[in-house]
Amino acid sequence: MPKNTHKIAIAGAATLGAAALAFSVVPADAQTTTTDAVSAAPVAYSSTPVQDVKTSVTDQLAATSVKVDAIEAKKKAAAAAAAKKKAAAEAAAKAAAKKKAAAAAAVKKAAAERKAKAAASRSAHRAAVKQVSVKSYANNLDGWIKHSLDIMKSKGIPGSYDGLHRNIIRESSGNPNAINDWDINAINGIPSKGLLQVIPPTFKAYHVAGTSWNIYDPVANITAAANYAADKYGTIDNVDSAY
Repeated sequence: MPKNTHKIAIAGAATLGAAALAFSVVPADAQTTTTDAVSAAPVAYSSTPVQDVKTSVTDQLAATSVKVDAIEAKKKAAAAAAAKKKAAAEAAAKAAAKKKAAAAAAVKKAAAERKAKAAASRSAHRAAVKQVSVKSYANNLDGWIKHSLDIMKSKGIPGSYDGLHRNIIRESSGNPNAINDWDINAINGIPSKGLLQVIPPTFKAYHVAGTSWNIYDPVANITAAANYAADKYGTIDNVDSAY
């Protein structure tokens, strides 16, 4: 190579993806031996600038961004749908629990009402039984007089235990089946009967409701006789002889 000239040795290897350049600059006054490795492929030169590279990359990034946004939007939509579904399930569970609680309350209330009704029925039954069996009377003269006195009191018929007992002993000696077959009533065909020797017409006329219609029944006989004596003498206590 001639002196006083700059020699530039350029070796280039160009492909679509990369390029390598080797430069060697030697001054004119120096002796230089340069060995270059040069690609066997020829170097292609072009004066046309590379265009649209930046635009292409930007478009690719923009497209990628759109895809990412779309994915995020789908994720958010899925999350919102899941939250809505969960809220609906919770609301349904609460409604079911409320309904179950209401049903349980209704069953409990019905059971309480049945229990209260049964208790009231038992109480009424006990009261009725107690009322019916408050007092019992002995099946003898003492019991008959006491029973008759209670009926007389409820009907407003005057008389005392002593007045009844005294007249019963005089009239029948306490025999409820006693019958007089010799006095004027017997002669007239209507003999006196029972503890207080009452004739049938008088017994019928002064019979007290709630007692037996059997003239020989002790309580019925006493009560009817006491009712008759109260009407005729003011009270059985005022009777001291045949009446």
